Amino acid sequence: MLEEIRIENLGVITSAHARLAPGLTVITGETGAGKTMVLTGLALLLGGRADPGSVRSGSTSASVEGRVTVAPGSPVLMRAREAGAEPDEDGGLILVRTVAAEGRSRAFLGGRSVPQVVLADLAADLVTVHGQADQARLRSSARQREALDAFAGTDLLAELTEYRELWNLRMRLVEEIDDLSSRRDDVEREAALLRRGLDEIERVSPQPGEDVELSAEAERLSHAEDLRTAAAQAHGGLVGSDDGAETVAAATLVETARHALEHMGGHDQVLGEIAQRLAEIGFAIGDVSTDLARYLDDLQADPRRLDAVQHRRAALAALTRAYGDDLAEVLAWSAEAGLRLLDLESGDERLVGTTEQLGHVDSRLAQLAASIGDRRRDAASLLASAVTEELHGLAMAGAALVVTVEPAAERGPWGGDVVEMQLIPHRGAPARPLGKGASGGELSRVMLAIEVTLATAPASGASSPPTFVFDEVDAGVGGRAALEVGRRLAALAKGSQVVVVTHLAQVAAFADRHLVVTKTRADGGDVVTDSDVRAVEGSERVRELARMLSGQEDSEAARTHAAELLQQSSMGR
Repeated sequence: MLEEIRIENLGVITSAHARLAPGLTVITGETGAGKTMVLTGLALLLGGRADPGSVRSGSTSASVEGRVTVAPGSPVLMRAREAGAEPDEDGGLILVRTVAAEGRSRAFLGGRSVPQVVLADLAADLVTVHGQADQARLRSSARQREALDAFAGTDLLAELTEYRELWNLRMRLVEEIDDLSSRRDDVEREAALLRRGLDEIERVSPQPGEDVELSAEAERLSHAEDLRTAAAQAHGGLVGSDDGAETVAAATLVETARHALEHMGGHDQVLGEIAQRLAEIGFAIGDVSTDLARYLDDLQADPRRLDAVQHRRAALAALTRAYGDDLAEVLAWSAEAGLRLLDLESGDERLVGTTEQLGHVDSRLAQLAASIGDRRRDAASLLASAVTEELHGLAMAGAALVVTVEPAAERGPWGGDVVEMQLIPHRGAPARPLGKGASGGELSRVMLAIEVTLATAPASGASSPPTFVFDEVDAGVGGRAALEVGRRLAALAKGSQVVVVTHLAQVAAFADRHLVVTKTRADGGDVVTDSDVRAVEGSERVRELARMLSGQEDSEAARTHAAELLQQSSMGR
């Protein structure tokens, strides 16, 4: 809700401060007093275009400051915090806009400088302005569709929510299908390379550590005779040779030494311990000689085995050249390649599955679109009738609203319909799009009729901004029709804050808060030099209504009529 607005050096206003209130606030004043500047200031706060020509003559800049209150967790508050702004403790946000006479403007939100577009972004959820310069948006089919959907109520909105979720899913599925299809050739090439590598490794069938074992075996087989000679010499040195050579075996010498000391161990403990150690050396020589004998028995010069080993090592070397620095890396590549190939081969399955899922989603979307279209057509008839009835009470007796729902060329995230609102301004006239064939005041009344209809519809799912601003809504009406305009504005104000610039006392009488823009003339002449905004109550309000009725504040008849209007409006709410 907009709580207050402060204007300085804008047009004819030097300095003005207006406090607004919940319900219906009207702004009145003599022609040329500066009511338009109040709306201009509000437009600046809402991110509107800055016009250096609106800066008061003789001033270097103009400024407008406003304070709005927003509910905790609201989109407005979230976006404000994203921009670095912080609300007051009671949830209030300060908006400031300055315009320099040389043309530059600046925007501030919650104490932080922000781009103008941030204020414009917040405006959609803060204020809806209906005035002669603000009706272009009514020509948007999307806005008209949103209004119709809100009027249709929660059942349609629930289906629309499901539809949009499925539509978003459809977009993801289409993107995945396109990605899988576009990468198909690359995937097939990669899969072929992986298969070839895995087939080659499978043919060789390497075992963990095999390359190390084969290297050792090849080394042994390549030097079999040298190894035999060395082992035989070592064995002969330990236990003696069978070639008739007169050599003393190491085992014999050790045994002789042990035997010599063994008999003396009883006389000297040291010699006994040495004899024990010689016995252990003898046992060790026996074990080593046995191992050497076994080695000699097993060692054979096998050229065929050596050839087989060399061929096997060559096959493993081919793998390591292609798939890793050693056999361990080759086996690791094989494991990873197998998983990757499974993933690639599942791409076709994913493509088939995703395509099938897209078919199911499209089928459900078609069902929802048909149901949403039916609901929209039913709601269109009801909305057109309700708004037309409202128009008849707003001095547009021959006017009618026509709401059409036609199939779109293709479905979109909103469904499969094109919604268009058209106005028949008077009997016999053709239906024309909103914004064409109607004056600004008439169009404001049309929008008032739509907003009141949406706000008072029992099943409406409308989520309106908290503040509505109407300008020229009473243009071209008077008498009883003006009372109906006021009554409908008051009805809308029961659920929203409504601000109206009006020239009619019949409308102003319905206000919960009445603001008057007063003007000061130079030397009593015709040129307005300054304007101010003040709230009027009681007798002051009666005098203002009397001025609006007759142009004279002091007319007794006008004051009586004004008092009657206030009483009549309070009873007609």
